[in-house]
Amino acid sequence: MPVGASNPPGDQATSEGARGSSRAAPSGEGGAAEDVRAVARAREGDHEAFRELVERNQGRAYALALRVLRDEEMARDVVQDAFLKAYGSLDRFEGRSSFSTWLYRIVMNLCLDRKRRERGSRRVEWSEEVERGLSADPEHPSQPEPHLAVERGELRTQLLRAIAQLPEDARRTLELREIDGLSYQEIAQCLGVPKGTVMSRLHYARRRVRQALVASGAVDAEVERGQAEEAT
Repeated sequence: MPVGASNPPGDQATSEGARGSSRAAPSGEGGAAEDVRAVARAREGDHEAFRELVERNQGRAYALALRVLRDEEMARDVVQDAFLKAYGSLDRFEGRSSFSTWLYRIVMNLCLDRKRRERGSRRVEWSEEVERGLSADPEHPSQPEPHLAVERGELRTQLLRAIAQLPEDARRTLELREIDGLSYQEIAQCLGVPKGTVMSRLHYARRRVRQALVASGAVDAEVERGQAEEAT
C-alpha cells in the first residue's frame, strides 16, 4: 500500500511492535551506523528507510514506555505517538546523539506528560523524607499535633521554593527522580547524559535544597547535620 505524508511509514509496524514484536535488531555500533544511514535516506523521502528505523527501535521503545507507565495500552499509544513525532521532526534531528537516544528521549517525555495528566497534579514526595526529621514528640510519634500540620505545610512551601531556585539541569534531574520516580538509567536516557552525570546532579541538587531549608529555618541545622552524617 503506498505511504504518504498523511500515513507515516512504520505506522503499522509500530502497532505490531507495541504488541510485543521481537524483530528489533540488537543495539550496538552496527545498529547505530545503520540508523544513521536510514535517517539520511528517510530525510530524502525513502519511506522504507523510516520503516527500518521503526522495526529496529520499536521493541526497546515499547519496553521503556511500559516500564514507566506500567500499562500496555498506554505504552502502545505513547510509542505510536513517539514515532509519529520523530517522523515529523526528522529535519530537526541534528545527529549529536544516536537516533535511538533521540527517540527514547521523545518516548520518555511523552510518558511523563501522560503520567502527569493521569495524576492531575504533581506531588513533591521527597518532602516526606525531610519531614521525618521534624517529629516534635519522638516519644509519641503516633499522636498528631495541630502545629505539626502547619510546620509541614511551611516546610513544603520552603521545599518547593528551594527546588525552583536550582539550576535548570539540577532541578529537572531532581524532579525526574523524586517526583516522577524514574531510575538513574531512565533519567540518563531522558536527558541524554551519562548515568554518572545524573548521580552527580542529584547529589548537588539535594545538598543545595537541604542547605536552603536550613538557611530558611525550615529545618534545624542540628537535625540536618545528623541526617547528613547518617547518609555518609
